[in-house]
Amino acid sequence: MDPTPASRRRFLQVVALAAAAGVPGLRVAGADSDDARTRSGNRGSRPIRLGGPVFGKLEDPAEIALAHRRLGYSAAYCPALKLGDAARIRATSEAFERNNVVIAEVGRWVNLLDADAAKRAANLQTVTDGLALADEVGARCCVDIAGSFGRQEWYGPHPDNLSPRFFDAAVENARKIIDAVKPRRAKFAYEMMGWALPDSADSCLKMLRAVDRKAFAVHLDPCNLVNSPRRFHGFSAMLDECFDKLGRWIVSCHAKDLVWDVEMNIHFREVRPGAGAMNYTTYLNRLSRLPHAPPLMLEHLPNAEEYDKGREYIRELGGKLGLSFA
Repeated sequence: MDPTPASRRRFLQVVALAAAAGVPGLRVAGADSDDARTRSGNRGSRPIRLGGPVFGKLEDPAEIALAHRRLGYSAAYCPALKLGDAARIRATSEAFERNNVVIAEVGRWVNLLDADAAKRAANLQTVTDGLALADEVGARCCVDIAGSFGRQEWYGPHPDNLSPRFFDAAVENARKIIDAVKPRRAKFAYEMMGWALPDSADSCLKMLRAVDRKAFAVHLDPCNLVNSPRRFHGFSAMLDECFDKLGRWIVSCHAKDLVWDVEMNIHFREVRPGAGAMNYTTYLNRLSRLPHAPPLMLEHLPNAEEYDKGREYIRELGGKLGLSFA
């Protein structure tokens, strides 16, 4: 028998009071979706700065900035610039600022722990120059991985990549780079990896404290941290842990996704956002709440079409969550 409107209202009031008091097992239909909307960023969220690469032969800084805006981007990877070219650096900085596009990062993807001493020194200088460029052009950060002791791939695995020796070397390099540049606004960051330190929120926090420099920050790429089934199935908890422990230091983020190709051993493969297991609802909600608005940068996709699909997925989901984009 259907309850009368009055009895139904009374029932809902009782259930609501019980739920507020923490009585287990009592839930109101639709409460989860209402809670999700409350957590979605409608309150206290800030516009997300989404970015990615642009395609085509573009030379003029103003055209490069406009190409980002035409794609709906308000963040960008740093265009190709030479540290000594003050005029082009200034023109790029001004054009991007005029079009409300922040330069998220200067990537300097080299091995700071190369086994060859000459290459190691050259790589250290490359990253040092990258941080100096980031500071001049107004980028949020210069980013590299901490390196690898491996000899086959510059970023590859090695047993000592998780050792105290690796940690100490990474700390020393970060200090050298920052102390040489003394940046006024840009930060230096190591991207977290699944087989080299920092490989977790805790190890990143430990490294932040050990480097002990205000210019040392966090670059968040959650997919890089997935190195086990536990983390693959626990994306939401891992994201929350990263934002809970590292949020104030995050200066730039990467956007991609992971699928598990099932075979006789564990094989995770990168795909575009929305095509894998990443919980982008949690990712976007937590990112939107950071007051300093770190950019979210699409990466590692094979072509412009995949970038378009990834970008539209993020924007569409953000809209459903009540979030906005700068």
